[in-house]
Amino acid sequence: MTTSSSLALVGVTGGAGTTRLTVEFGATLARAGRDVALVDAAFATQGLATHVPGRIDPDVTALVTDATDLALDAGLAEYPVDLPGRLAVCPARAPFERLARAKTPEAARQFEDRLATAARQFDHVIVDVPPVADNQALAAVSAADRVGAVVPATERGFDRVPAMQDRLHDVNAPADAVIANRVDEGETLEGVDATVPESDATAVSDLPVCADPETTFAPAVAAAVETAFETTLDLSFPEEGLFDGYR
Repeated sequence: MTTSSSLALVGVTGGAGTTRLTVEFGATLARAGRDVALVDAAFATQGLATHVPGRIDPDVTALVTDATDLALDAGLAEYPVDLPGRLAVCPARAPFERLARAKTPEAARQFEDRLATAARQFDHVIVDVPPVADNQALAAVSAADRVGAVVPATERGFDRVPAMQDRLHDVNAPADAVIANRVDEGETLEGVDATVPESDATAVSDLPVCADPETTFAPAVAAAVETAFETTLDLSFPEEGLFDGYR
């Protein structure tokens, strides 16, 4: 039986690609037959909302402010992809006034409670977290079983890793894994635990790329998921050795 496990994917800088990795990680786990909830803590960018078709009401900010009496299920939308496991999304899409209230300490406590509920209902919970500064980001890294620091494979990105690691230590939520994103094929990087290459997908409708095991991207994401969650996935890919190229 799969043990519930939550992961906060934290961008070390803006534009690290954390939202896309949240979706790809969730889809990889769902492809392995596990039920996964993706929860948005990036209230400012609201990236997960672009992956949910139709009306979003209530969103995650409502669930921690005006709609605390509603069950978590009210804010969950099914991700539109056919996979063996369930992939549900709790996105943020709200006016500025509610976004501000959703960042208060009381709302952050509600956010932690929502994450705890999700962990009881799903095999895995993945939280899309911006660079840690606001209360809901602090709540996310504090509540998660594990923390993955996502760094874009650029000089600016790697320059920001020590500062984010220090900040995570300061809030008693040190990074369990550093994941380099958009890595050039064949590139060797020091000081990271997993690497994910750039994908050819440019539109939300093309995601998740990892749902197609024929791509070289899929096994690389699976390897990163195994590292981030300290789990083993029973997934097969058409070519041997693809995992090794992105460890």
